Amino acid sequence: VNTRKHPLEIPRPSKKDWPKEDEEDFFLQDPDRQRGVLPQPFRMINKLVMQVFESAMEIIERREMLRQAQKPKVQPTKCLPTAEFQVTGRANCLAVSGKYIFVGLSVGLAAFNTRDFKDVCAWDAVETEICAIHALDLGKECHVLLALDEMGLVWLFCFHRESFLLVKVLNEVEDISKRSTCVEVVLSPGGDYAGVLLQGNTKAWLEIYQLPKDSWLMEMEKKPGAAAGLACSERSSSCTSSSAQCSSQRGTFLLQESPVSANQTDVKLDLPVLLLTVKPPEPITGSRFKSPLDALKEVNDDSMLGLGYNHLIKDFQWDLQEAIFRSTYQEYLEAEGVIKEEIPRHATFHFLLPSQILQVGPKMKVQPDVPASLGVHWDGNHNFCLYLLNHPLKKQVDSDLKPDIVWPCAAPIACSAVSSCSRYLALAGEDATITIWDKHLEYPLSVTAILEKRFIRSIHFL
Repeated sequence: VNTRKHPLEIPRPSKKDWPKEDEEDFFLQDPDRQRGVLPQPFRMINKLVMQVFESAMEIIERREMLRQAQKPKVQPTKCLPTAEFQVTGRANCLAVSGKYIFVGLSVGLAAFNTRDFKDVCAWDAVETEICAIHALDLGKECHVLLALDEMGLVWLFCFHRESFLLVKVLNEVEDISKRSTCVEVVLSPGGDYAGVLLQGNTKAWLEIYQLPKDSWLMEMEKKPGAAAGLACSERSSSCTSSSAQCSSQRGTFLLQESPVSANQTDVKLDLPVLLLTVKPPEPITGSRFKSPLDALKEVNDDSMLGLGYNHLIKDFQWDLQEAIFRSTYQEYLEAEGVIKEEIPRHATFHFLLPSQILQVGPKMKVQPDVPASLGVHWDGNHNFCLYLLNHPLKKQVDSDLKPDIVWPCAAPIACSAVSSCSRYLALAGEDATITIWDKHLEYPLSVTAILEKRFIRSIHFL
């Protein structure tokens, strides 16, 4: 029998009972450190330093791996400037056409040659500030330019043999109070047409001009010497009284000491012809027809969709529908407010090449590389309207011009784009849907709806 002689006691702790750390076994891993073990607290400091070092090495290795993974990818090319253009005043815009670069300045226009990077000619007859330029090469050393100044005037130029020839100010009027401001200018591919979006005090409209480029080229070929003598001159009737003062030299742009006035030369260029005047659609109101037969008489072709004006809904029916709507959603209307329907003041338009969707008459000649129609949609409107450009002039300048084809959309059109071949048309609605139309096949190729409903501001073909 085992009996305890002494009472049970808890022994006091001693150094022998302290936990052994791994540093006593360092000689098994590294014999050279058998006698080099640091005492506390230096071992703790050393351990912290090693942790920081290992963390830094992990970061360095991670970044190195990312750098190695980026090497096989295509790196963007860095383009450095090869030349510098010295301009007078401030450069606001530029356009490239052929071998020339046209720069809109705060004091006029300037042209530079892309081969030797030297200034060729300048136009500063009226000292107007140019805000936007559109240029196109017509061939035979002739270029057409549309310049928009700070006052909203559109200047039409013909640049030939390093000379600016002012053809016309498209929206110039004698009475300044009736002057309209240009908002947007578009040149058609090939330079056959020009579109100008104008805004007045209370209304907006779109004017389409046909440019007589063939007659311009023939006139330039007949009298090349007279055209060459027109370096930096102006031809506006409203500025003839001050032409002597405005045509003085300025900086390095004027290449001749005494430029010849355009009125003193034999070069007479034909003026552009106004083809279409497109006005925004009016808000749909009550029907003016007394019977369905009267409404059918207004429809020229029963196979075409219209703008929705030829209906049989009376004014009191609109008012009744409006009252029902307001009574049903009164709390929401009071919280968000009601926006009154107004006539749109901005439009997006495109010049479209011939296609099967626009059938022209047998007497109308259609060229494959010349635009045959105009596509227009106004802000806040559901319809995309197409107008033929080869109608007789009497029909085109009609004050109540109706579209030849109307494409209604489920939501108001926010923006649109046309491919470079003019075959595909993209329409983006305010409900964040994008529809791609094939004009040759006459049906939509795809309809894409963005899950997160975002407002699409612009769309482009690449």
